[in-house]
Amino acid sequence: MMERLAALPALAQRRPALAAIVLGLVAACAYPPLHLWPLGLAALAGFVWLIHTAEGWRSALWRGWLFGWAHLTLANNWIATAFTHQAKMPEFLGWLAVPLLCIYLAWYPALAALAAHQLARKRPLWAFGLVLAGAWVITEWMRGWVFTGYPWPPLGLMLLGTWDTPGIARLLPFTGTYALSGLAVLIAALMLAALAARRWLIAAGGVAAVCLLMFVPSLGTEVTRAASALPYTLVQPYIPQSEINDGSKFEEQFARLSRLTAPGRDQSRIVLWPESAVPDYLEEGYPDRYYFEMTAGGDPVLARKRIGRVIGPQSTLLTGVVNLNIGTLPSGPNKGFPGAVSARNSVMAIDGSGAIVGGYDKAHLVPYGEYLPMRPLLEPLGLSRLVAGSIDYLPGPGPLTIDLGEHGKAGVMICYEIVFSGAVADKANRPDYIFNPSNDGWFGWWGPPQHLAQARMRAIEEGLPVLRSTTTGISAVIDADGVLVDSIASGKADVIEGIVPAAKLPTLFSQWGHALTLAWAALLLALGLLLPRVLALVSARG
Repeated sequence: MMERLAALPALAQRRPALAAIVLGLVAACAYPPLHLWPLGLAALAGFVWLIHTAEGWRSALWRGWLFGWAHLTLANNWIATAFTHQAKMPEFLGWLAVPLLCIYLAWYPALAALAAHQLARKRPLWAFGLVLAGAWVITEWMRGWVFTGYPWPPLGLMLLGTWDTPGIARLLPFTGTYALSGLAVLIAALMLAALAARRWLIAAGGVAAVCLLMFVPSLGTEVTRAASALPYTLVQPYIPQSEINDGSKFEEQFARLSRLTAPGRDQSRIVLWPESAVPDYLEEGYPDRYYFEMTAGGDPVLARKRIGRVIGPQSTLLTGVVNLNIGTLPSGPNKGFPGAVSARNSVMAIDGSGAIVGGYDKAHLVPYGEYLPMRPLLEPLGLSRLVAGSIDYLPGPGPLTIDLGEHGKAGVMICYEIVFSGAVADKANRPDYIFNPSNDGWFGWWGPPQHLAQARMRAIEEGLPVLRSTTTGISAVIDADGVLVDSIASGKADVIEGIVPAAKLPTLFSQWGHALTLAWAALLLALGLLLPRVLALVSARG
C-alpha cells in the first residue's frame, strides 16, 4: 500500500492535467453535505505540490485553472437542479450551465497559482505555501465582487465544524472568510512540507492540532444584551417548488402558515416567515388587476389585516414578499397604461394591526434567476429567467437595519445574500440579529446544507445570531458562535420557538471588513517572500 502511495507523485507528474482535475473534485467533497474535510486538506496539499513543481508559468496557470474548474463545478452542481423547475428551458441546460459558469470562476484559482509560481517557485515549500495562501486570499476576495460577485463556496468552508462546533472557523472574527480560505491552503502546504522533509513528529502534531480545533466545542458567547430578551416563532411551511406559483394552492399554503404560527398569538414575539411565503401584493397603490386577477388576496389592506390576526396583536412579522415598481407600460396589451415595469424581492415587517412598519429590498440579485442580463439579446433566443415572470427585479441599496422597537433591531439578508462576506450587516447601525429568509426548494439536496453552512460562517464572522426561515428546509436558528440552536430538516412543515440568541460584541472583522482580509493577504505574501531571506541571513551569520 505504501509503495502505491509513494508512486502517486510520479503518476501525477506524468498526467498533471488529470491530477489537477481529480484533486479539484476531491477537494469539493470537503464541503457539506459530504464534509470530508480531511480529504479536502489532503487534496489541497496535492494542489500545492502540483503548482510548486510546475515547469513554467503556463503550466502553473493551466493546472490551477483545471483544479478550480473541477472543484467549483462539483461544489456548485446544485445549480443544475434549478433548471428542473423552469418549464421554458430544458433540464439539460442546467448540466451545461454549471461547467460553463465555472470556466469563468476557475480563473481565480488559476491566477492565484500563477502568482505563487511567478513569485515563489524557487523558495522552500513552506514559503511557497505562504505565498499561494496570500494570493488565494486576494483572488477569492475578488471573486466575491467582480461582475457583482459569486463567492459560493469559499475554500475556508471546509474548516467549518459540525453543527455543534465552529471548528477552525472559530477564527473568523479575526480573519474573515477569505483569509480563512488562505489558512486552509497554508495548513495543507505546511503539512506537505513536513511530510516532504520527513518531519514525522511535526506532521503528526499538526494533524492532532487540526483535529482538536475541528472538534472542540464552542467556549461560549460574550453577549451585549440579556439572553432572554426576545421570543421568536420561526416557520417552515413546506411549500414545494412546484406549488410556489400555483394559484390554486395559495389558500392552502396560507392555512399551513397560519396553523404553525397561531399558537403563540397572545404573546409578544417576532414571527419569521420565509422568502416566497406570501403570494399576495401587500403594498398599496397598484392597479386593481394586480390584486384581484393575479393573486388570491384581493385588497392589500385586508390581506395585511388577515396576517395581523394570525400573528396576534403584540407580534411583529418579518416575511418574504414580492413588491412591484409601477410605471407606464412600454408594450403589450396595456401599453401606455400604468403597470409593473420591474419588481423587488423584499422582506416586509408587519405588526399585529396589519400595518407595514419596515422593509428591505434584496441587493444581491441572482443573474438569470431574478434578472436576465442582456435581455434584448437573449430573450429573442428563447432564454428566460429561472424565476417565473417577464419583468426583471431591481436591487435594493444594501445592508439595512430595521428597528422593530421591543422586537429588536433586525438585519435582513434574503436567500443567497447571506454568502457575501462583509456585506450582511449595516456597520453604522449594528443589528441584534440577522434574518435570512430563503427559498431553497430550487437546489436539491446538495445546495441547502452548503447554504446553511455559509450562514453559520456569517454568524461567527459578524458575532450575530442568524435565523433562517425557508420554504422547504433547512431552516435553523444559529447563535453568534455558529452553533445550531435548533433546526428543521428538509421536506417537512414545522415551527421553531424560543428566544433569539444573544449577539456578541462587534468582532474585529465586523469593524474592519475586507481591509482586514487584505492585511492578512499582505502578511502572508510578505512572510513567504521575505522570511526565507531573513533565515538565510541569520544562518549565514551564525
